[in-house]
Amino acid sequence: MTHAFYNETQIPDGPLVLSHAMLSSQSVALGIFVDVGSRDESVAQSGITHALEHMLFKGTKQMDVHRLAEKLDELGGNANAFTSRERTCFHLHVLHEHWREALDVLTAMVREPALPEDEWQREREVIFAEMAMVDDTPEEWIMDQHVEALFSEHALGRSVLGNHDALKALSSHDLKHYLQQHYSAGRLLIAAAGHIDHTQLSDAVASLNWRANSDHMPRRELPDRFTGGVQALQRDGEQAQMVLSFPGITVDSDERPQAWLANQILGGGMSSHLFREVREKRGLAYSIGSHLSMLSDAGIWSMTCGAEPARAADCATVILDVLQDFSANIQVEEIERAKRQLEVQFRMGLDSVEGQMLYLGGRQDEQKLQSPLAWLQRITAVDMDMLKDWCNTRLSQPGLWSIAAPTYELDAACDKIRDRIRTC
Repeated sequence: MTHAFYNETQIPDGPLVLSHAMLSSQSVALGIFVDVGSRDESVAQSGITHALEHMLFKGTKQMDVHRLAEKLDELGGNANAFTSRERTCFHLHVLHEHWREALDVLTAMVREPALPEDEWQREREVIFAEMAMVDDTPEEWIMDQHVEALFSEHALGRSVLGNHDALKALSSHDLKHYLQQHYSAGRLLIAAAGHIDHTQLSDAVASLNWRANSDHMPRRELPDRFTGGVQALQRDGEQAQMVLSFPGITVDSDERPQAWLANQILGGGMSSHLFREVREKRGLAYSIGSHLSMLSDAGIWSMTCGAEPARAADCATVILDVLQDFSANIQVEEIERAKRQLEVQFRMGLDSVEGQMLYLGGRQDEQKLQSPLAWLQRITAVDMDMLKDWCNTRLSQPGLWSIAAPTYELDAACDKIRDRIRTC
């Protein structure tokens, strides 16, 4: 099937294949997207999806771990992977004449990984080191705590990395069983962008043997209703960290243009309201901004800030002041500036083969992808009333604060926030 922006072929008993031709490019980016993430794990399996992502680089039936590493280096370019709450992705970026060899390597990793027990015992220690690195990074640590509070008692609230106890109990046999359950053909999407022919790509994918769809297709439970409040986290350090989130939108929402614009104006750049009020006018913080997180059945709109502990309460006050008057203070020229910023981001993204490959992976979230240029038309159509209505709807709901700071400053900041919430 040919769309304006991409070609798509469903391989019988195989993956869905998408490509975006960029024939002037010297390279091809290939990705295999697996429709499984940390939210699909049981409590006892916590971290297994991310662990499996690591382990697929530890050899295949035909190549041991060292030969696989050598092959990836021989191809040059970039080899990487990521795990999120709803997705796992493995991707390579190579010169266009090497795309078929890269596809063979990438699909072998997914179709026939070796998953040796001795490699798992070693790699588990690497993941523990990764956990320690997150714990030592205040911005990442507080976000994990915040998401856990947002989605309390739900799989979305658990860390993508998992926890030590669950990982210690896992064996390579558990990894193999999990792969058999979740890495079946019906949950795979193969995307390519760059100097590549779609028919050749589809034929190459169709020539491979794919794992039949598993009878075990877990049903994702909807998260509980969003609740607000204040989460106080005692943590010593040179900075206090703050996160405030409101209910957002799902990944396939028609309200994405309004959300992108609102986020850009609130905390997406140097002229944004939060940056200007917190950093530029008052010098209260170095790091301040906002971002959107969108999932298949939930979403959050978050504001983050890092400041000296003694200034945490003042930061919180200014953030609340900005949010209280945000919709009323949006100016026409700000909307036009935000539209221009998004246009630059979308159009410059069209030059990136890796960016376009990752964009195609979004096909797992909706029945048809719109091109970045089509999204720009919809962004342009957003007017002041549409934007204000969207912001008022989101910001009128309860928000959840998470604050990490030494005890004295933590109490002062939390008390100030609670006082403001009670008076609103």
